[in-house]
Amino acid sequence: MRIAVIGAGGVGGYFGGRLALSGEEVTMVARGRHLDAIRANGLRVESTFGDFHVDVTAVQDPGDIGPVDVVLVAVKSQDTQAVAGTLDPLVGSDTAVVSLQNGLGNEEVLGEAVGLEHVLGGVAYILSTIGEPGLIVHKGGPASIVFGELDGTRTPRAIRLHEVLVGAGIAATLTDDIRAVMWDKFALICALSGVTAAIRLPIGEIRSTRESWDLFRAMLREAAMVAEAERVELPAGALERQEAFASGLEPGVFSSLHYDLTHDKPMELESLQGALLRRARAVGVPVPMTEAVYAILKPWEKRTRG
Repeated sequence: MRIAVIGAGGVGGYFGGRLALSGEEVTMVARGRHLDAIRANGLRVESTFGDFHVDVTAVQDPGDIGPVDVVLVAVKSQDTQAVAGTLDPLVGSDTAVVSLQNGLGNEEVLGEAVGLEHVLGGVAYILSTIGEPGLIVHKGGPASIVFGELDGTRTPRAIRLHEVLVGAGIAATLTDDIRAVMWDKFALICALSGVTAAIRLPIGEIRSTRESWDLFRAMLREAAMVAEAERVELPAGALERQEAFASGLEPGVFSSLHYDLTHDKPMELESLQGALLRRARAVGVPVPMTEAVYAILKPWEKRTRG
């Protein structure tokens, strides 16, 4: 399968690396020193599931690749608009463009650029970052993907992609209700990223402080209430499962939002807590805990963006 990975960071680098290691024809779109390192020395991955090294083609311009079977979009949400305008050379008659991004609304942006019929929704569960140029460090989490067609159908291209992902040793699930799954992760990420970035301590210390853990749980509930108001039915027991997931994380785990804040990188605040606030206001649902965390982090988001 010909696969283009747009954004060879923690998410795209890890999953694209696994696919390349299994023999799929993978091309990664990267930039700067990370691109140079991959071209010179291949991609290295340090993972809790086993380290590996793989030689993989890397380019800066998606236009150098040509039509592919699958495009995995793994850039930060704030870059979706810019990236969407570069995808046209990659898209053939039945190309699947799969978003593995945080936040909601990325699929619509991609669809405006390449046609919504090409776009699939996706969710990646993984804690990984660029350790140094050419190196992806997978710190924890299940390293799994859930994806599906936006209309819930099981198309041949989706079934084939599922087979390829599983064949690469990736825990992949093809779902017929990807929108509910996306909202499910969105609720978790809004809460987890919000508390770790605002408090600036890892999840273990947040769990051991009742008031902080109550904040995390309240943010989960607020996201679920907004989803319900938008007529999205979360999976049964979603809040309990999300809380259990956060309870099982290694004590030293932070979030990508915290990483960006502490490394002066543009933050996904507007795609996460900001997006939830806007949706909450549109449906008339109060979300005071999310609003407070957003207010704490907004000056930092402005600083890292500027």
